[in-house]
Amino acid sequence: MDHFPIFIRTKGTRVVLSGGGPAALAKLRLLLKTEAAITVHALDPAPEIRGWHESGGLALVERPLEPGDVRGAALFYAADEDEGEDARTAAIAEAEGALVNIVDNLHDSAFITPAIVDRDPVTVAIGTEGAAPVLARAIKADLEERLPATLGTLARIGKEFRKVAEALPFGRARRDFWRDYYFRAGPEAMQRGEAAVETALDTLLGDHLERKARPGHVAFVGAGPGDPELLTLKARKALDEADVVIHDRLVPGAILELARREAVLIDAGKEGFGLSTPQEQINDLIVEHGRDGAQVVRLKGGDATIFGRLDEEIDAVDAAGIDWSIVPGITSASAAVAAIGQSLTRRGRNSSVRFLTGHDTKGFADHDWKALARPGEVAAIYMGKKSARFIQGRLIMHGADRQTPVTLVENASRPEQSVLETTLDALPAALAAAEMNGPALTFIGLAPRAALASSNRHATGLGSAHDPEFSAQEAL
Repeated sequence: MDHFPIFIRTKGTRVVLSGGGPAALAKLRLLLKTEAAITVHALDPAPEIRGWHESGGLALVERPLEPGDVRGAALFYAADEDEGEDARTAAIAEAEGALVNIVDNLHDSAFITPAIVDRDPVTVAIGTEGAAPVLARAIKADLEERLPATLGTLARIGKEFRKVAEALPFGRARRDFWRDYYFRAGPEAMQRGEAAVETALDTLLGDHLERKARPGHVAFVGAGPGDPELLTLKARKALDEADVVIHDRLVPGAILELARREAVLIDAGKEGFGLSTPQEQINDLIVEHGRDGAQVVRLKGGDATIFGRLDEEIDAVDAAGIDWSIVPGITSASAAVAAIGQSLTRRGRNSSVRFLTGHDTKGFADHDWKALARPGEVAAIYMGKKSARFIQGRLIMHGADRQTPVTLVENASRPEQSVLETTLDALPAALAAAEMNGPALTFIGLAPRAALASSNRHATGLGSAHDPEFSAQEAL
């Protein structure tokens, strides 16, 4: 992030602009919405600028900018649309302590003006680091349609009521009150007029003052395979309301960013055969925050109900008398099989699929290898990279065909997703050659569809089923 977004107080602030043409008009239309004292320097100002001057909206000085003209100003806009003149006036403004924006010159500007959605006092600013103004305008148009025109009125009335609402305890009690106002009571009352909104606020505050504090609650939430767009709406809502988020190592930063800024984020990661947070410590953390009355989200990669040690955590929460709920997520097997263009089940091939783990708390996990070795069986193995040689040995020992297709999908659904196609016979060597470092899902009995595998190779730049360096023959 090269440009850090902030909102500058404009009341009592001086802003100076040099220029009188189209670029100046574009900036002034926005600046005139503020409470700043605006001064424009222009030899030949547009008629609109003269009109704003005559109506008292700004001060017009019909001469070029000179040293001393920007002294005491917070912001300066160079909008003469002449490279030499813009550089001259910008140098004056910078020397006199103002932040400088040169129109259409991102490199030499100290700040940029974003696209703005105005629902005063609600303001949404959209910036693209100057790289895509058309995109910023498209986002602005979309938000203009989504945000009701009455939102500003609700916010203005709410702002005047904030001191009164401080009678509520700080934190969640106030958040619950304002959420109730903005998303239920306020819009309903607005249909009857502004006076009805003020009455509704008084009634709502009385109701919330009488409420008991909401007890602690733990939501066991599936974060999905990593793509934030694969989060369920219910998961997004839980993150938005969470006071504490206890997450595992498979949850990417892009998903954690969706939590409230005030939420406490706790990394409780585990790694097979590696450093891990003990399960007992995770249980204690969940119970501790739940007992303190927090809305806790226990955020797990994939689906919380699959290889997530969910029952142990629920038992701990139950023993502590804390209310809980489960929010399902898309498991990585679903995302990975989509990546290779396959179905987990197929008529005439397999009528069932097994979800297995490559290791458990005691080490490599044992399974019904005889059943898994039968032709046509399909298995999705979680956490199977480090146990690849063990799995290969068990299956071959129980009669599995050495040419059984094996596919690994690393970082399923994420931009860095890659696919490795091999056979059971070549699995350990092919995996070592691929040097996969991210979380991977192993399919026994499934191969990628050829067209999709080729597309994946070109899209990611990583190896796929048809790259020689990742083929079974080359790996051997």
